[in-house]
Amino acid sequence: MYQELQQCLHKIEADNLYEYLRESRTGLEKESLRVNPDGYISQTSHPAVLGSALTHPWITTDYAESLMELITPPQKRATDALDFLLNVETFVYQQLQDDELLWTTSMPCIIGGEDDIRIAEYGESNAGKMKHAYRQGLAWRYGKIMQVIAGVHFNYSVSEDFWPVWHAMEANTQNSSNPQSLREFRDTRYMGQTRNIQRFGWLIIYLFGTSPAICKSFLDGKAPSETMKDFNQHTIYEPYGTSLRMGNIGYTNSKSHETGIHVCYDTVESYTRSLRCAISKPYADYEKIGVKVNGEYRQLNANILQIENEYYSTVRPKQVLQGFEQPVDALFDRGIRYVELRSVDVNAFHPAGMTNTQLSFLEVFMHFCLLKDSELLDADAKRRIDNNQYLVAHRGRDPQLRLDRRGESILLKEWAPELLENMLPVAAMLDKTHNDSRYTAAVQTQLQLAENPDLTPSAQALEDMANHGQEDFFSFAQRKSKEHRQFFMQRELSQELQKEFEAMATSSIAEQQRIEAADELDFDTFLARYFEGGLD
Repeated sequence: MYQELQQCLHKIEADNLYEYLRESRTGLEKESLRVNPDGYISQTSHPAVLGSALTHPWITTDYAESLMELITPPQKRATDALDFLLNVETFVYQQLQDDELLWTTSMPCIIGGEDDIRIAEYGESNAGKMKHAYRQGLAWRYGKIMQVIAGVHFNYSVSEDFWPVWHAMEANTQNSSNPQSLREFRDTRYMGQTRNIQRFGWLIIYLFGTSPAICKSFLDGKAPSETMKDFNQHTIYEPYGTSLRMGNIGYTNSKSHETGIHVCYDTVESYTRSLRCAISKPYADYEKIGVKVNGEYRQLNANILQIENEYYSTVRPKQVLQGFEQPVDALFDRGIRYVELRSVDVNAFHPAGMTNTQLSFLEVFMHFCLLKDSELLDADAKRRIDNNQYLVAHRGRDPQLRLDRRGESILLKEWAPELLENMLPVAAMLDKTHNDSRYTAAVQTQLQLAENPDLTPSAQALEDMANHGQEDFFSFAQRKSKEHRQFFMQRELSQELQKEFEAMATSSIAEQQRIEAADELDFDTFLARYFEGGLD
């Protein structure tokens, strides 16, 4: 099962190829709800002092006007990405008014209903209107509440220096009469990594999940899952839960089978083709909503997916966009540039929402999934993967929980240590690459969590709530949010960095104004040309 991985690691060691792995890149995206001191979603606009949410590269909004998203550019080391994220959040916190907080958990604060959530606005440009109309479509299709769940996205690309070396190494080993080009090889391996992240992604939910409980207001009057129980008057939880965000109450494509979404992860070509099909195929229920009604857009179109981003997945292969091109076109034309892992909960116990140990483990995990052989996924295998994810989200700490491994039942408590043990050689490879033992230490830490579920962040969250007088989830999250606010308010940015953030805010506003002034097409024409691929 791990033979190809072991052979690859042996070749890297035998040929001393570590230097070719040093230039890997990590980027982070962290979502946080902006709330007032009482813990309710802020109703104010995205602060102008932070710049334009449309054009700022580091500070923007996601679904809601109050759902802030902080983004780091790709960094050589994951620790540098975390430092950048801390600095960005420091700047943001020190600009916020009225003692507003950035909510420090994935599951949201008190929600008074759909009307509490203002859909994000991006100005009067065609690009800004499109982002807003897409979010309107999500509201009509799925409701607003599930859209304000937050998470951390881990963007990772293997060093560009490694690809030609690995390509040559594999070509010499296989002696194929029909060798792949470098791009074909890279796309094949990245798609294999994507499949393996799906296959083993339940492990991230178990190890990193920090949302075993939710405020009852999130359900908005709907009945909870049968396995959920009352923690107290205002909180409901899963006794063995890890990440309810990744379970059946989160934003998932629960209608994928009835709508006909069948995304194929075999190759870049099959992946983009299946997404194109979903983007272009009408769906009767969405046609009933209407697209442009009384002069206002309710959605971008009435197809199965408005755009690619509507398809929720725990992992996405991605390419950097150029202008107004569609992501599927970028992938098809230039291949995969990096892979985005999307299943990470915000860590309520750390101001940045992530620790260096967690980041180091994610680097090991991404390399493990890349270097390990990866079988193709048929529909049955995909269903088993989805079910494993659901089971771990709701019952991950249950010592009797059994998962499906290639059609065979296995206890999570047996499979998790096995996977982690097989990641130790990958960690050793990264230790040698960076002359730093943090990677082996990170895997050893996760092994402790695999062997003792009480040490997981989800268990620690419930224990913390119980130790504070059986406090509700809201009070726990509010308390941690206030602690983190104090941390950021006490930090000091260098004068140079402060000026850089201020200049970026100013220039992003100017860029939005430039885009708005340059628009020559009416929005209807802009939208039609976008989906036709006719925008530069």
